[in-house]
Amino acid sequence: MQLRAGQVAVVTGAASGIGLAMARRFATEGLKVVLADVEEAALEKAVAELRAAGAEVHARVVDVGERQQVLDLAESAYDRYGAVHLLCNNAGVGSGAEGRMWEHEPNDWKWAFSVNVWGVFHGIQAFVPRMIKSGQPGHVVNTSSGDGGIAPLPTASVYAVTKAAVVTMTESLYAHLRAEHARVGASVLFPGPHMLRTGLWESHRNRPERYAKKRPRRTPYRSLDQWETAMRAAGKEVSFTPVEEVAEFVVEGVRADRFWLLPPSEHSDAQIRARAASMLDRTNPSYLESFILD
Repeated sequence: MQLRAGQVAVVTGAASGIGLAMARRFATEGLKVVLADVEEAALEKAVAELRAAGAEVHARVVDVGERQQVLDLAESAYDRYGAVHLLCNNAGVGSGAEGRMWEHEPNDWKWAFSVNVWGVFHGIQAFVPRMIKSGQPGHVVNTSSGDGGIAPLPTASVYAVTKAAVVTMTESLYAHLRAEHARVGASVLFPGPHMLRTGLWESHRNRPERYAKKRPRRTPYRSLDQWETAMRAAGKEVSFTPVEEVAEFVVEGVRADRFWLLPPSEHSDAQIRARAASMLDRTNPSYLESFILD
């Protein structure tokens, strides 16, 4: 797909982090951008910034876990612009689960799946049929993570499980689009290759009451800054990938019709090989030993 001025991009989770970076990048290509986010104040700030830079922007407050809100987002986008060419299902949350899996609250899983998995599915169903029917070139980018999408992260198992689901969902979407001979492509995004400064660490600020925790946390939530300070105190330096680099990587990948938006990384490659070898050799997952020791 060639990105051209006048095309329309829809981005969920667009008020900050990777979503906002993608919206900015698409706007520099002359695309009209539709921003969706659950945080109204942050969304208004993002819209003001983009419009001040000359972008044409439409925005809606959307909880992607609510199917009707995503369907309404699609109606709004098509009513405003008549077409959507690029869909980025990017909204995501951490669950805030503590302890071992059997100790987790069901609401931790329900909330994470509502946004990270159902949100992607809702986006696909709300937009993809119209994108196919238009006959115009289009593309869908679903945001996963190396934490789960590449290999399990037992210390954040809820999040990892949802991101693994996004990979399989996108693979299936790709196959379905090819079977339909659609002019719509699909990609799965693994932001990185390093840590990112996003609001994911403070996801709890937007946790809906319907998924509220039933018991108090045993430990306080940690911000990214607090986690980084603790890592450095332990002698572990942390590298960060600017979100702008992720957005540029997405643009390049969409233009190349690349399915795996997976940046080069020795660490990720080693994880992929170790996991694949364990499966092919029918051996126990020794690549999880560092977590088992924890």
